[in-house]
Amino acid sequence: MQVCLNGSRTAADGTHVPLTPQELARSAAEAVAAGATEAHVHPRTPCGRESLSARVVGPVVEALRERAGVPVGVTTGAWAEPDPAARLERVRSWSVLPGFASVNWHESGAEELAALLLARGVGVEAGIWSGTEGAARFAVSPLGPRVLRVLAEVTDTGRATAEASAHALLTELGSAHGRPVLLHGEDGGAWPVLRLAGRLGLATRIGLEDTLFLPDGERALSNAQLVATGLAEYQRDQ
Repeated sequence: MQVCLNGSRTAADGTHVPLTPQELARSAAEAVAAGATEAHVHPRTPCGRESLSARVVGPVVEALRERAGVPVGVTTGAWAEPDPAARLERVRSWSVLPGFASVNWHESGAEELAALLLARGVGVEAGIWSGTEGAARFAVSPLGPRVLRVLAEVTDTGRATAEASAHALLTELGSAHGRPVLLHGEDGGAWPVLRLAGRLGLATRIGLEDTLFLPDGERALSNAQLVATGLAEYQRDQ
């Protein structure tokens, strides 16, 4: 069970969304105590903007690693650095390396970015989003067998439809180059997809990045609460 700490959430989503290195580290440690085995984070500048700058990524990775004691992964999403060449330069400048990083295979420059991360000894989560060309591109990628895992991301947020979308995405992925698959949903689809991952025996994740609410519709108070609830939901049908 991976905890996804913040994602694109901001202070407008509630004071419980961790943003600073200290807040992220504390939230990660609490989530690990609740059962999370690794953490995924979107590092932020002091003003709250997502960034791939070494000056932003390094302190976050160090803080989480020291406080939570589990593998730490970061995003490399194009929204944090839209220009593919600039994104490569940002990652090349990292002096503190995360354990892994997610690379969205439908984004421009994904192959080059994944190759750079692998060359630097950083594990790659191949982010394959439903509704994109990611699965088709990954199927023919020479880097496929070398990634840490496939991050199968169901972008369908419908409670009634997300599970079917997840099945369709898994079908598109096929053998996924024999790599492990972490399956997750978001917002209204977060809990149905998490339960499906449990039934299929796939890794999954939960956290404030993916949903602000518990299965009963109550507002989640923390990442730790989401992880504890997620583990119970994951194991429910096993």
